[in-house]
Amino acid sequence: MRNLITDVEGISVGQAEDAGSVTGVSVIVPDCPALGAVCVAGGGPGTRESDVLAAGRLVFDSVDAICLSGGSAFGLAAADGVMAGLKAQGRGFALVPRPGVPATPIVPAAILYDLANGGNKDWGDTAPYARLGRQAFDAAGESFVLGPAGAGYGAAAGLAPGGTGSASIVTHDGLTVGALAAVNSFGSVRMPGSAAFWAWPFEISGEFGGARPEPGFAFDPEDWGAAKADPSPRENTTLACIAIDAAVTHDELQRIAQMALAGMARAIRPVFAPTDGDVIFVISTRKREAGGSRPLAIARLGELAASTLARAIARGVYESERQEGRP
Repeated sequence: MRNLITDVEGISVGQAEDAGSVTGVSVIVPDCPALGAVCVAGGGPGTRESDVLAAGRLVFDSVDAICLSGGSAFGLAAADGVMAGLKAQGRGFALVPRPGVPATPIVPAAILYDLANGGNKDWGDTAPYARLGRQAFDAAGESFVLGPAGAGYGAAAGLAPGGTGSASIVTHDGLTVGALAAVNSFGSVRMPGSAAFWAWPFEISGEFGGARPEPGFAFDPEDWGAAKADPSPRENTTLACIAIDAAVTHDELQRIAQMALAGMARAIRPVFAPTDGDVIFVISTRKREAGGSRPLAIARLGELAASTLARAIARGVYESERQEGRP
């Protein structure tokens, strides 16, 4: 177990960064077309191909990759690079395969805003995102860096450094749930006046430092702690991808995605604000039977998705702070 989303069999992750522009891309790649769903919760999202994951669409069970990127709307071009890599491997959807007609890779994507983080954004006519998307795809594997890496490379979580986090859990009967998050939130991930993360009740084995609130800790409901002092529209976003190996229907996967939103609410305060672009993708590799009573099985997977996402969010910020040398 790596405690990463890649603990889900068949999932790889690749990341790429541009140090000069202070931005990056994360790509989640299943080894076979996956079932996909999405929940858009923030008031200012930026997405691509998210509509194809809705009920009744043609290709919701043919997801070839999920792309998360910095760069605001410029970053949506990262999916172009991912598509190029998939095309080179012959992957994609074709209703009727024909010689000389390429299949179309299905790559839902979402972006966060890192344009005002001090990096050099003077790209001229060509932004770096298609290049970064291809680099991230080519780098995909089972291990990847947390903290200031990938889509979270230039991010900020409230007044703390943001970053890319991941976590996983395996159930007693062998199902695996993994999460990856790029944290660029308006809200704070820590309790006001405390070193404890909001997600502390879900922490496993000290994975994000083990800080706990003091006995009797209380806070003013109007105190948001270290949230950003001056949020601007579309500038504050947490992007996430959940992967599961349980075989579920599309409707069931959509319910899991909706339940997974609780993971963001457990880890960030405030969340889903008008200035946020929060998006969660959920994909299933369908490699294992879910087992048990169907409604209870889906409730179980949704709860595990939420708690695992909360852990991934805290890990992303914790790893960024640790690598910066913060206490």
